[in-house]
Amino acid sequence: MGAVRDRPCTLVVCRGCCCGNPRKHPGTDHESQLARLRTAAAESGGRLAVRTSECLGPCARANIVVVQPSGEGRRRGGRATWIGWALGDDSTDDILAWASAGGPGVADPSSALVLQFVPSPGEAQARTRARARGRRARR
Repeated sequence: MGAVRDRPCTLVVCRGCCCGNPRKHPGTDHESQLARLRTAAAESGGRLAVRTSECLGPCARANIVVVQPSGEGRRRGGRATWIGWALGDDSTDDILAWASAGGPGVADPSSALVLQFVPSPGEAQARTRARARGRRARR
């Protein structure tokens, strides 16, 4: 249980088919963004981790970054938060500020960052199924 208790806030950075693709977002310096995130993690004293992933799913909202709570954040009720359109320096700054302050369950995100929250693919599917059930029930 010690490993879970000490788990850092983790940023999962999508670098699949669309995210990180300069053809889709030519004005974004994807490599610099990832380097900034990794530098912040290296300088965090183990409170922040960064990893990359293949395609996470919501490609229309690229770039996707999932902020996973630390062990402390999870104990306080924090859950993984999906952030879409993480393209510019302002977005990266907001993500780093939130994660450095503790992330989900520990600190509140900026108002601007909240506007970038997107449902995970699983949440989106559940909402679609619930709407479909509601339509069938009204018939």
